[in-house]
Amino acid sequence: MPDDVYTELSRFLDNLPGGFPATESGVERKILERLFTPDEAAIELHLSLMDETANVIAHRARRPVDEIAKMLDRMEDKGLIYGRHKAGHPPVYSAIPFVVGIFEFQLHKMDPEVAGYFEEFLPHLLVPEVWKQAPLLRTIPVGASLDLGLEVLPYEQAEALVREHSKISVAECVCRQHQAVLGHRCDKPMETCLSFGSGADFYVRHRMGREITRDEALAILARAEEDGLVLQPSASEKASFICCCCGCCCGVLATLKRHPNPGQYVHSAFVAVLDQELCSGCELCLDRCQMQALASEDGAVVLDTGRCIGCGLCVTACLDKALVLMRKPEQEVPRLPSTFAQANIHLGKVRGVMSNRSLAEMFIRSKVDRAAAGGG
Repeated sequence: MPDDVYTELSRFLDNLPGGFPATESGVERKILERLFTPDEAAIELHLSLMDETANVIAHRARRPVDEIAKMLDRMEDKGLIYGRHKAGHPPVYSAIPFVVGIFEFQLHKMDPEVAGYFEEFLPHLLVPEVWKQAPLLRTIPVGASLDLGLEVLPYEQAEALVREHSKISVAECVCRQHQAVLGHRCDKPMETCLSFGSGADFYVRHRMGREITRDEALAILARAEEDGLVLQPSASEKASFICCCCGCCCGVLATLKRHPNPGQYVHSAFVAVLDQELCSGCELCLDRCQMQALASEDGAVVLDTGRCIGCGLCVTACLDKALVLMRKPEQEVPRLPSTFAQANIHLGKVRGVMSNRSLAEMFIRSKVDRAAAGGG
């Protein structure tokens, strides 16, 4: 086994949609050494974004199928790869980006050392100009902030996104858990992250979350509005998950908040509008805003629309009805990919690590290896 397997793995992950950039400190290698054994790192290099069975991956790695199958199950349980298990069919496995993927699946697995490595590394992952073109999360308004006369598409409504699914799970927020391990626990509820479909199955199967009903999911969204959490589903029309985020712990919101105009980097169809004549200056809205878009100046509340991400939390706090959401002009709202997989592909293309040709080559290689391995 080559001594530089972690260097190879780092390059492999950096060529996935979300990226895994090299840093001056080399903290990315420390993360890989903590998460992957050398043998697991070597096997990871033989996976792709395609769903493939153990015998295909074993053929590619030139290792016994039984040995690889056990290793893949262990790596899946460690949150290093993604697995789908369907009754009557052999399980299939695929590589996953570091974010959204490996980091999120370290739920309940972090200690202070690895959490510290994550804290140092995560800001390197979010490049604002790339995120602006190809985000993996988007912001939708809390339901109570939507005026009856406002044009709202189905995939912009949290309740509609939930009602599309029958398999739903809830898990603790990995970002708040990450900060809690570092000693920075905030006062927001922990069990708030919703996953759907195969993602829900993954969380339940690996004891990271529990299955819930639609009504329970809707109650969690209602509680999120009460607690001032921003709703961030996957940046796709068909939501794979909905995160309920706070500005102090969420890696995305906390990173964007450092910029003078975070609103320009967030995929949102809405922006808040303040009517100064209606505003009594009660300031109830100030603490609700996770992006510091609202402030008090000379006894009056002022709104910086460049910082607004259109979450609607200020609207539901305003007793004077001085704050409302307005739909942005159509040209300012990029079209969403249909699925989260398509959103990842788009991100890979924007980053320059994927192309139609490379995707075709990946598909062809998988098809050839399936045939050589005897199907699967």
